[in-house]
Amino acid sequence: MKAVIVDYGIGNLHSIRKGLEKTGAKTEIVSDMNKLESADCIVFPGVGAFGEAMRKLEPIREIINGRLSSGIPVLGICLGMQILLEDSEESREKGLGFVKGRVKKFVADRVPQMGWNDAIFDSDEEIFKGVPSGTQFYFANSYVCFPEDGKVLSKSRYGEIDYASAIRKENVFGFQFHPEKSSIAGLKVLKNFVEIARGL
Repeated sequence: MKAVIVDYGIGNLHSIRKGLEKTGAKTEIVSDMNKLESADCIVFPGVGAFGEAMRKLEPIREIINGRLSSGIPVLGICLGMQILLEDSEESREKGLGFVKGRVKKFVADRVPQMGWNDAIFDSDEEIFKGVPSGTQFYFANSYVCFPEDGKVLSKSRYGEIDYASAIRKENVFGFQFHPEKSSIAGLKVLKNFVEIARGL
């Protein structure tokens, strides 16, 4: 299985590539969005602006949503999770809308959230196999997702807000945290994703 990492012209491509390769996955970074039509596994990386990412993806929106609905494994990290939803307070551009719901800005004394935070989840979730609930992951975000469908896999709290820090709809996973920057636990989550993807 080869994980195709989408290059929006922004984002932390090399960290996620290195993290996935540590799990044994083959990777390819693509800037030609049309290559997503034939990809077996897609990764939308984190870091960057919602509007800028969606302007890059807009010409092939229908192709991407067709791929998401086809059952192929997809991983969205931070911004890559947020673009799965319908829209964001960050930008007038619409998200992919694969997951119903909105992305909203944190209301907190200090924004962005930068650093380690707990993720609370059901230990039976296969994506968190071998990782105890309450494990800390690394976050770097000013906006968070409030999904209205799919399944919330983990929740976290920052300021006065409880929010979805991991979601799943069909075979599409989203993480608000950065597993590639989250030490051993993060690499374990990436490895679990790769094993799930290989089994599909």
